[in-house]
Amino acid sequence: MKYNRLLFLFAVMGWFGSVTVSAQQSEITLDLQRTVALANDSSLSAFRAKNMYMASRWEYLTFKAARLPSLTLYATPLRYNRDFTRRYDSEQNIDVYRRQQSLYSYGNLAAQQNFDFTGGTFFVDTELGYIRNFGDLARSQFNSVPVRIGYRQELLGYNRFKWEKKIEPLKFERAQKELISNLETTAETASGYFFDLAMAQAEHQLALENRRNSERLYRIGEEKHKIASIGQSELLTLKLDRVNAQNSLQNAELRLKRAMFALAAYLNLDKDTKITLQLPDYPKDVIVNVDDALMFAKENNPQYLEHKQRILESEQTLDRTRRESLFSIGLNASMGFNQIAPTFRDVYRNPLRQDILALTLTIPIVDWGVRKGRYNMAKNNLNITQLSAQESEIRLEEDVIMTVGDFSVQQQMIRSAEEAMELAKVAYEQTQERFIIGKADINSLTLSTSRRQEAQRNYISALRNYWQSYFKLRKLTLHDFEKNKPIEVDFNVMN
Repeated sequence: MKYNRLLFLFAVMGWFGSVTVSAQQSEITLDLQRTVALANDSSLSAFRAKNMYMASRWEYLTFKAARLPSLTLYATPLRYNRDFTRRYDSEQNIDVYRRQQSLYSYGNLAAQQNFDFTGGTFFVDTELGYIRNFGDLARSQFNSVPVRIGYRQELLGYNRFKWEKKIEPLKFERAQKELISNLETTAETASGYFFDLAMAQAEHQLALENRRNSERLYRIGEEKHKIASIGQSELLTLKLDRVNAQNSLQNAELRLKRAMFALAAYLNLDKDTKITLQLPDYPKDVIVNVDDALMFAKENNPQYLEHKQRILESEQTLDRTRRESLFSIGLNASMGFNQIAPTFRDVYRNPLRQDILALTLTIPIVDWGVRKGRYNMAKNNLNITQLSAQESEIRLEEDVIMTVGDFSVQQQMIRSAEEAMELAKVAYEQTQERFIIGKADINSLTLSTSRRQEAQRNYISALRNYWQSYFKLRKLTLHDFEKNKPIEVDFNVMN
């Protein structure tokens, strides 16, 4: 019995301990840097960006694997036929149907290597076939090609290997840059949610303070009204301020819950997590030169790689349609050995030389302008792609220039907003003291309260605009201006 009681006591203590731990886990304190780190690690947008990169990585690995030699087995292990087939009767000079029963087996093992420069394919293969005919003239026969070496390609045709060698590495480099850009976009979005919650927390804190002050001032007003120091209208105004402060606090609590839930959801945290924010320190002066920002954008921004890729793909289509509009010549050449025998033991004895050379020619004579139309469409699409790339690059440069300008202005506005917040706080405290001793009226107190709230909002808005501009500038240039180096991601860890 005593042993069972001890077990029950330990179970209860463990349950309370788990409740305490879960309560501790449901509260978290975040600064801006940790918020961004959590977003890049755990948010759904970060997961999406990383999976998009991994898909592009596997596409690139597939391209590289296609450049290596391949070994393929082509086989028909067993094929049995019993049917009527059409045959030519030379004695009667007619086609007749004859009953046929046969067993067939075939296998070919081929190694191939694509040659990017010419667009052809080298191959080495070996094959073995077997056929067994049933009926009045039953017979078995083997056919072998011990080894054969060959090469095939279109002499004047479209060389897709050459274009893939240009485009695929560029696509993979773009995927790497897009991953970094998408993570910077995630950081920019996370900072927006961060400052939404920071603003909600600041307004909630001010609302709490205003409610306490309004209650305190109302009690003081009641005492002054008893001694006829203030009139009934002024006392009613103080009472109205107390009611408004309570309503403002309730609205601030709702906004705080919404902002906290939005940030927790974006960071993929539990929806009931209580988040407390620490505003970032006064930012360091970061000098960004417009010319440097434009240079970094041209070097790193994935949009430039996307434009280059689109132009190459349009040139690829133009080259293919141009070559398809002309005549084509195909070459297929091979050299090896060949033998047939009634038994497997003899089919590899004394093989005979096998040489194959084939030229194929395709000449379009009348197609009513189909090939010419496709070529002209591809040519016009290339021009459109080039013009669209130029327009997009101009807009991107304008965005970089405007963002650099906004960033420089925001650094100055933070200093002004911080100074205004300190002045508004001092003015509010002095006005409150003067009201208590009867040297300030209610209008002055209300005005100083509004100015303090506005100064607090302006300061947080200035911080928000500064960091939003900074993260946007990082996204556009993929450059860390504080450390003065390109933004990097450890792709080996991801891979």
